[in-house]
Amino acid sequence: MEIRIDGVGKSYVAEGKEVRALDRVDLTIPANRIFTLLGPSGCGKTTLLRCIVGLETPDSGEIRIGGEIVWSAARGINVPPEKRGLGMVFQTYAIWPHMSVFDNVAYPLQIRGLARREIDAKVAAALRFVQLEGLDKRSATRLSGGQQQRVALARALVAEPKVILFDEPLSNLDAKLREETRKELKTFLGQLGITAVYVTHDRVEALALSDAIAVMRAGAIVEIGTPQKIYFQADHRFVADFIGRANLIDAKVRGVEGGHTVVDTALGAFACQQRDLAAGSEATLCIRPEFMRVDAGSAAAGVNNTVDGVVESIAFVGEVYEVEIRAAGLLLLARVEPDAEIHAGDTVRFGVDPAHCLLVSR
Repeated sequence: MEIRIDGVGKSYVAEGKEVRALDRVDLTIPANRIFTLLGPSGCGKTTLLRCIVGLETPDSGEIRIGGEIVWSAARGINVPPEKRGLGMVFQTYAIWPHMSVFDNVAYPLQIRGLARREIDAKVAAALRFVQLEGLDKRSATRLSGGQQQRVALARALVAEPKVILFDEPLSNLDAKLREETRKELKTFLGQLGITAVYVTHDRVEALALSDAIAVMRAGAIVEIGTPQKIYFQADHRFVADFIGRANLIDAKVRGVEGGHTVVDTALGAFACQQRDLAAGSEATLCIRPEFMRVDAGSAAAGVNNTVDGVVESIAFVGEVYEVEIRAAGLLLLARVEPDAEIHAGDTVRFGVDPAHCLLVSR
């Protein structure tokens, strides 16, 4: 079910000053997709999620869920949360420790007054879906963090919502369990085929889970795209920097040569993916560490995209080495294979294919 947000604004007063949490946000969340709101703390993503579900009241704008207006400042419409047909999984799971797994999941149905037989069938189906069959009588306090997350998901799904919303639901899990649960969650949501809105500040989570990502900053949407578009073809410096490790270098456009946009930088001339930028305009050259080819020795003079540098540090991080290279006064990060014969203090050359040289706005 599609969600449409038009001109939604929300402000708070903190310490005598107005804080604009949402700055007239316009956003369409497509039906039957996993859509992630990604951004740093305080960017407005959770406020926007709470406005959709009805836990926050916007100051302006309109929100539609599946064509139905659930909030409109101009029309005086404010549908209460329980009538919006939504499910929500919170960061803390909100699992009641004095209840069994069954009672936790059954609660939304019990308060609606459904018959016991119907409740039993729906709860059994929800627990089977999240792979918690046989645990219905267990106390919620005896569950692992990952199991509690599944209980919260089952409770959100048991009422068969039109849309399910997630507010950083994996942030309380350790790294390994978070990775496992993330994979399970993507599988579950894919099988359900319903609209999911997911809030996180974790870029890996966003890239791994999402069909589409909206990157937020200071209460506004900066950029929207698929995970691949946001990571490899970002339009803005903030997005390129936030979504992953990146070397960001000031550049001035020289012009188009041989199908590439050529820029001048402190590192010399770089041929990049072609972009519609005027000669003489300023931009930012973005190079991901994984695309830097690092070799011992010096580069041939006058060759674009090849630079000499000195290894300043090298750190083993498991599958690769992370190498800091000092070149033309800049400190750059590269990722190299663990069998590379490179050491701190070595003179090296590095090169970058033009296809992996991205120009973004400053």
